[in-house]
Amino acid sequence: MGDRQLAEFDKSGDEDFARFIVDIKRLTGIDLSLYKEAQMRRRLTTLRMKHGFHSFASYFAVLVKDTSLRNELLDRMTINVSEFWRNPNRWQVLQDKYLPHLIKQSPRLNIWSAACATGEEPYTIAMILDTLGVLSRCSVLATDLDERVLETAAGGIYPERSLRDVPLTCKTKYFQASGGMFKVEDRLKKLVTFRQQNLLFDSFGEHYDLIVCRNVMIYFTEDAKHILYDKFARALKPGGLLFVGSTEQIFSPGQYGLESADTFFYRKTI
Repeated sequence: MGDRQLAEFDKSGDEDFARFIVDIKRLTGIDLSLYKEAQMRRRLTTLRMKHGFHSFASYFAVLVKDTSLRNELLDRMTINVSEFWRNPNRWQVLQDKYLPHLIKQSPRLNIWSAACATGEEPYTIAMILDTLGVLSRCSVLATDLDERVLETAAGGIYPERSLRDVPLTCKTKYFQASGGMFKVEDRLKKLVTFRQQNLLFDSFGEHYDLIVCRNVMIYFTEDAKHILYDKFARALKPGGLLFVGSTEQIFSPGQYGLESADTFFYRKTI
């Protein structure tokens, strides 16, 4: 293939994917243009080719009719990676330093785990709250775009490998082993409310003491990050905390009414 032919091929591919972005937004309400293009395009191209489609146009024509393919696409578009106690030292900081302070300043904590995937994160929060003896004084909302992972989260049953970073005392206290799987204790499950949500387009609640959104923002464009950080800040109470992932430092948090409280913790200024 010559240089001119290659350029025409690349242009054709760009137009094919650009049309797919428009079509997917119309079909699902999800705007792929707000995700980093190279990562998303590579992920979806692999999925498309797996099913033998030679263009995004032909792939979309079948997606409209095939629910199972559409669900598979949603799984690939969303980043359903979650772990209990991911980066344990940061959770320890939350437990030892910030939650005790939040508990003192509020009679009831309102907590949100955004983009919670299969639920390990909100259940980690619930374990910490129970360890601090304040489970009955708290509410935890956990949201995600993908309804299927929310079903897994609500079930609260996980393979042993998912518990590798859970402290032994917590593993013994909060999980029941059965047939090689581990079920989260019902007390913790009752605390967490799972709900479907599109972070980029749905409205947020208000007056949260703590919002946890980790290892998700890295997949969005800078414009999308700006929108989300502004929305998160508005959803926090004055003095409330935003807890982000280990690769998601917020530069110039002051533009959102936030200040750096600690590594990966940002406080809403009063």
